[in-house]
Amino acid sequence: MDTRQLAAFVAIVEKKSFSQAAARLGVTQPAVSLQIRSLEERLGVQLLDRSGRHVEPTEAGRVLYRNAQRMLQVESQLLDELAQEETGELHGRLAIGASTGPGGHLVPLLLCEFQRGHPALAVALSISDTDRVIEQVAQRELELGVVGAFRRHRSLEFEPLAHDEIVLAVPPGHPFAGADISLEQLREETHIVMQEGAGVRHVIEQELRDAGLRLRELQPKLELGLQESVKSAVAAGFGVTFISRTAIEGELAAGTLGAARVEGLEPARQIYVVRGAGRMPTRAADAFLEFARERVAARGSDAAAA
Repeated sequence: MDTRQLAAFVAIVEKKSFSQAAARLGVTQPAVSLQIRSLEERLGVQLLDRSGRHVEPTEAGRVLYRNAQRMLQVESQLLDELAQEETGELHGRLAIGASTGPGGHLVPLLLCEFQRGHPALAVALSISDTDRVIEQVAQRELELGVVGAFRRHRSLEFEPLAHDEIVLAVPPGHPFAGADISLEQLREETHIVMQEGAGVRHVIEQELRDAGLRLRELQPKLELGLQESVKSAVAAGFGVTFISRTAIEGELAAGTLGAARVEGLEPARQIYVVRGAGRMPTRAADAFLEFARERVAARGSDAAAA
């Protein structure tokens, strides 16, 4: 139903005059008459009694008047909310998924800082392995994902966000801590690996293949899920593991873990933002991405300067 016709009808009922209704609406009287004629033809009933000195609503007109007021109020509220969407403060809820690497340090800090600048916005972060996050974005369960590996997917777009170094984490006090070791020395250690689907595992498998070695040749005896599990096992002295350096910065500083480099291996990865191809982003998602790009670029510049 054309709300312009309803507005003209309500104005006539309240002003009891076509000319005064036209003046209120800022249009000509013939334009108001045309709106009412079109409305009556569409509804198939007479809405106004024009026989007396003042225009009065018919019984059908009184029913329409009550409902038209509500409809115009809803329209006004909707227009106000849309205007707020375009120019006002961010609000609502932003749901993001992240794999364990970026989800352990990078993404939570970015989200906390972003939300502090937009207090009307609620944010929710869920942590899964890389494959699961990608699947959730593809299924539109999440608007954005931040993952540590690239996957070809026709319905998704991957945008590089940050560079992430992968190191060999070792127990505190281990002879390899702070050292460069050979592949032969690496073979001698008890290896702890993350589950299949973890981004770090994908990177390490490819890096080892490029060096002429298979992950299974290291004979990993422990597969312990994701990042927190393998960190705990290494810190307790049960073996070594490849892991994102950013994920263990706190442990390295505290001395509860050490890190080593393996000669011939330079494992690193891109951290990607993944989102649906062709999907219209919300204002909150667009604003967060712009904020994340700026913060990551600034941190990279600070690190280079240092």
